[in-house]
Amino acid sequence: MTITTGPWTTEKPTACIVLADGTIIEGKGCGATGSAEAEICFNTAITGYQEILTDPSYAGQIITFTFPHIGNVGANPEDEETLNKDKVKGAVGAVFKADITTPSNYRSVLHLNEWLKERNIIAMCGVDTRALTALIREGGMVNAVIAHDPDGKFDFDDLKSRAANWSGLEGQDLAKDVGHGQKDDWSETPWVWDDGFSKTAEPKYHVVAIDFGIKRNILRLMAGLGCKVTVMPANTTGAEILAQKPDGIFLSNGPGDPAATGEYSVAAIQEVLKTEIPVFGICLGHQMLALALGAKTTKMHQGHHGANHPVKDHTTGKVEIVSMNHGFAVDADTFPEGVTETHVSLFDGSNCGLAVDGKPVFSVQHHPEASPGPQDSHYLFKRFLNLIKERKGEALVEER
Repeated sequence: MTITTGPWTTEKPTACIVLADGTIIEGKGCGATGSAEAEICFNTAITGYQEILTDPSYAGQIITFTFPHIGNVGANPEDEETLNKDKVKGAVGAVFKADITTPSNYRSVLHLNEWLKERNIIAMCGVDTRALTALIREGGMVNAVIAHDPDGKFDFDDLKSRAANWSGLEGQDLAKDVGHGQKDDWSETPWVWDDGFSKTAEPKYHVVAIDFGIKRNILRLMAGLGCKVTVMPANTTGAEILAQKPDGIFLSNGPGDPAATGEYSVAAIQEVLKTEIPVFGICLGHQMLALALGAKTTKMHQGHHGANHPVKDHTTGKVEIVSMNHGFAVDADTFPEGVTETHVSLFDGSNCGLAVDGKPVFSVQHHPEASPGPQDSHYLFKRFLNLIKERKGEALVEER
């Protein structure tokens, strides 16, 4: 099947996506040239395209943006989420409905098309993204190849073969490829309107963050609560973590199959869990914690990608609108005794959080740091801080 969409039916296509089943979607190329195999998903956020594209959790994926107009705020170095800007790892491709919008924002320093080229992200526009979203919704996140050639020359037989034979994300450990890769200290605090970022002057608490593909805004929010954060690689051992004498331990977001990453990280997490040090996990960190506790993870049909997902916090009884980005999920039915489900998706009932009974250990599947997205769940960082303060016998802060 061939899908030719949008206004480019009268022009020679300069980009295409070829799905594993042989479906060809043609459009107008933008961003970098070349081709890449990846899993294709859709994201429903209407803002934050730069943060989304640089989120390391999107490694190995092509993002279809359901919002039709992308590029209006341009691009700037402050809105990137990958920790190592010299090794930008995030989405390999992007799909837009309309041509990239001309920037109209005082913070813009670069047109999005030029930024995509600099980041080696292959993109295409002129696509009926509603139809593509419906295809993914019904058929699931499929393997594909995205290609951009200004001359419009494509070997479709080769692209079909590459899409059909790509191994996919199941079984892939991508965390080791997207992280910072070295021990580093973090002190930058959240962005403030017209003032930008600042530094934590006198941090009171020490958090070790295990970097499976950590986002910058997670680190900023912890620094903003008075924490010195030591970022350590995904393959750090439990002994190496504990040698830092942390007040708290954070397990970060990241891409790929959690079971594959767990082959080396589960043992480290289990070593940490033998102590009474507070532990907080987000996204892949949530999945890694679940695996360390004896639960299992599973590949989702279409995943959760967007900034409008309703999640219920059973600990407060409140429903929050949150940011999501994951294609694997924890199977709550496999929780062992002593592990409680704390959050659940109101879209499909999938697990979105856990806590260990009687221990200062919890995690969530969604992204409470937002960036982009609503800030309903920012309080979870204060919940983590309170676990640290409680262990020290200090007065707690208001979570909301």
